[in-house]
Amino acid sequence: MKRKIVSIDQDKCDGCGLCVPACAEGAIKIVNGKAVLSADNLCDGLGACLGDCPKDAISIIEREADEFDAELVEKLRNNSVNTAAEHKHHSPHHGGGCPGSRMMTLKPAPSLQDAAHDPGTVQSRLGQWPVQLTLVPPNAPYFQDADLLITADCVPVAYAGYHQDFLAGKAVVMGCPKQPDAGQAYIDKLTAIFRTSTIKSITVLAMEVPCCGGIITAANQALAASGKEIPLKVVTIGIRGDIK
Repeated sequence: MKRKIVSIDQDKCDGCGLCVPACAEGAIKIVNGKAVLSADNLCDGLGACLGDCPKDAISIIEREADEFDAELVEKLRNNSVNTAAEHKHHSPHHGGGCPGSRMMTLKPAPSLQDAAHDPGTVQSRLGQWPVQLTLVPPNAPYFQDADLLITADCVPVAYAGYHQDFLAGKAVVMGCPKQPDAGQAYIDKLTAIFRTSTIKSITVLAMEVPCCGGIITAANQALAASGKEIPLKVVTIGIRGDIK
């Protein structure tokens, strides 16, 4: 049948993911860093997601498409709620798309607890994948009831105790505010994360260099835009690895 349906311009899309939670039917997902329509019968063609795309990559067109299946949407929505609950107890979880950006919740290494008592043993405290702010889905299960660590890219290199002192037990997103177009893109993505998740606290780790203040600004502006009241703490790291 010929009907109205969402169309996503792959050349304009930057994979920010804001359209994913904006689609109540769950018809949009991120594949290989780009938003795509999961299936024609999941899209109602009403275009509620249009206003959430900062790149104007989403439009409504008329073409041959399967009929919208409201019953299937409801079934998938219920399954999604159950899967999110189960996700906390099963690891790793693999989503679709490029292996490099596939969403996973990571289980701590078996020796992690012993390593905490052995200064000579270093263990990763990373609990999820991906970590880049441009790649993480705003509605990822690991953001639910989480303490969020927003990290400037250079911090883990400068601060030797990053995993033990900051990362342990937290969800994390990373980025460099000096990257082209990072400012508004970071604000939009963080706003979506704050709105769609039950973040308990936010810690921003920034370097002492002036340009790194952009990631602090992005976090504060996103928090204000989200309408949430979440405790936010800023920690500044010196280029020699000290806490300022």
